[in-house]
Amino acid sequence: MRPENQSRVSEFLLLGLRIPPKQQGLFFALFLCMYLTTVLGNLLIILLIRLDSCLHTPMYFFLSHLAFSDISFSSITVPKMLINMQIQCQSITYAECILQVYFFIFFGCLDSFLLAVMAYDRYVAICHPLHYTTIMRNELCIILVAGCWVSSCAQALLHTLFVDQLSFYMDGRNQTSTYEFLLVGLSEWPKQQPVLFVLFLGMYLVTVVGNLFIILAIGSDAHLHTPMYLFLANLSFSDIGFISTVIPKMLDNIGSGSKLISYGGCLTQLYFFGLFADLDNFLLAVMALDRYMAISYPLQYTMTMNYQRCVLLVAGSWLVTTFHALVHTLLVTRLSFCGPNIIPHFFCDLVPLLKLACSSTYVNDLMLILVAGTLLIGPFVCILMSYFYIALAILRIDSPKGKQRAFSNCTSHLSVVSLFYSTAIGVYLCPPSSSSGGKDRFFSVMYTVVTPMLNPFIYSLRNRDMKEALGKLLRRKHSDTLSQDLRVLSSGLRAES
Repeated sequence: MRPENQSRVSEFLLLGLRIPPKQQGLFFALFLCMYLTTVLGNLLIILLIRLDSCLHTPMYFFLSHLAFSDISFSSITVPKMLINMQIQCQSITYAECILQVYFFIFFGCLDSFLLAVMAYDRYVAICHPLHYTTIMRNELCIILVAGCWVSSCAQALLHTLFVDQLSFYMDGRNQTSTYEFLLVGLSEWPKQQPVLFVLFLGMYLVTVVGNLFIILAIGSDAHLHTPMYLFLANLSFSDIGFISTVIPKMLDNIGSGSKLISYGGCLTQLYFFGLFADLDNFLLAVMALDRYMAISYPLQYTMTMNYQRCVLLVAGSWLVTTFHALVHTLLVTRLSFCGPNIIPHFFCDLVPLLKLACSSTYVNDLMLILVAGTLLIGPFVCILMSYFYIALAILRIDSPKGKQRAFSNCTSHLSVVSLFYSTAIGVYLCPPSSSSGGKDRFFSVMYTVVTPMLNPFIYSLRNRDMKEALGKLLRRKHSDTLSQDLRVLSSGLRAES
């Protein structure tokens, strides 16, 4: 901690445009008309593109996203400016300012990326007209737009977190602010640290390599280009991100003997932990829905779970979880930490972090109940309902072999769901006690480390298609290595001769 004889700024003044008081009404009407024209005009473009099947082409697909981005871009700044002009107040709170910075950068970058994608689309259409439909297919267009959204989100988040690192102070009362925290870790015994380091390093490497093999196997085998394996590839990527948020920092602290984590590092860890934990939650719900459609409505499955709908489900999961994690992270930035800085955990989790705050956490607790209650319990209820109807559909199957085949399609997913939710419930829903720190850390290790590590084994050992795909991938790697060695050997023999 570092003592400061100042108090942190809680709001800023926006000077706005230099408009004489007599002209405030005129400029208010002008900017209101410009804003309404922007919103209504772009909404009209989106509706026309949506309703007219002749406009369902890559160029207009990109244009609809650009129109939505323009609506949001204008809505970040103009409404606040109009409100300030109307009520004759120029203040903006710190939290509102941070939110405005984030979304301004986000939609500004999104506009830039979408314009670049549209330029590429025009280049392909004019320079390669015969290959346009094969190059700019639906899959590539969706990937390009999703990449624009994700890249813009990362860019905006990076700048926002850097801005939050800055200090904004004014004259006032004495206050001590915390700029770093201490992570207690899993054990305080020095003799156990090397064992923990080797154990968790091994588990981390197994998790990353195992999930990468799952992604490579699905990408390289055309037979696995189905909705279930598309969701599984995203789940494997999420598991890599999930464990990479926690374990490298813990290994660094064990190796260096330091338990410190900076304020910015803690916020970054908090954001990505929330993002990938929620993403796992949503993807498991989407996979349960996929299994329900495959077993309950097999004849309509290919039509219902088409490629576009699957990509929308995955993209929606990413967007919702990004927003959820961002809300909690930005709400933490408004808190003051001036007391104890010891976090009784091995990473920056939201609940123990809120307990260290000196200021009121009422808004944080309320959002935790409202948002987490809907976004976390909702997917879990969706999973339970899906498996309830799956069980009813399996019971209606006459032949025992058919029942076994239908149930075998769900065993891998059901195993992962059971492992993930049983450990998560052990942390967040069991009644807390003063001596529950060790129990919470044990359950946290289970769902942050053990579950992502076991997922590849569960899906590869209990799924025949995955076993065959992994076998093909490993044989291909082995044959490529062998052929490369033979080429090197033959070139060496030719050089000698």
